[in-house]
Amino acid sequence: MTVFANAGVGQGIAVANAGWTFSGPTAESFGEHVRRSVPSYEEGHQLIEKISDFFVRPESTVYEIGTSQGELLCRLAERHERHGDARWIGLDIEPDMVAQASARLAHIDNAVAETADIVSYEMDKADLILSYYSLQFVAPKHRQKVVDEIYDTLNWGGAFIWFEKIRGSDARFQDLFSLLYTDFKLEQHFTPDEIIAKSRSLKGVMEPFSSEANREMLRRAGFVDVMPVFRNLCFEGVLAVK
Repeated sequence: MTVFANAGVGQGIAVANAGWTFSGPTAESFGEHVRRSVPSYEEGHQLIEKISDFFVRPESTVYEIGTSQGELLCRLAERHERHGDARWIGLDIEPDMVAQASARLAHIDNAVAETADIVSYEMDKADLILSYYSLQFVAPKHRQKVVDEIYDTLNWGGAFIWFEKIRGSDARFQDLFSLLYTDFKLEQHFTPDEIIAKSRSLKGVMEPFSSEANREMLRRAGFVDVMPVFRNLCFEGVLAVK
């Protein structure tokens, strides 16, 4: 294999250098792959479910940006089934993911997955907006605009739950994050070749910011009340309330 050939990253997914995609095999096996790739992925879902109890009401509108297979949105809709008039809208730019999410949500009234680019999509007023490891894939030049739109979309007292991979605040902490995260992936039985192939595929595709930079984006958008709710290595969750 040359350094330019497609390489496997686990779960039958093969990607090119700087060519990560969520279509095809990735969409089909995403749930298994991401659970092996992101520390406490399932625990993050459980935490968001519990936090949602404070913000979802009858007739609420809830958006998930980057809904992927629709798993989290489905769990939230089922948890709040007593709120029969609530609307559940999953947005994803990848049609293959939307197809997976649509099938998962088919049994839930008022739940839908839409193929949409969050950079240009106009959301209705909402009580809760979720982004579970998705804004890191939005081009940096558009990211502040998206966070601004999230703030403007929320009703007063509504919440933005934002989980994101982050970079270290300086070189020492970034090295620490990178090495510990490599240890985690090895413990999940990814091979060294798979780890390297995944890192190479994400070049120019995923651009995490530091925790401080993400907080500054929230501040510029207008959020004042922001609290960290999760942290594991270079993965962080925050709750921002309008």
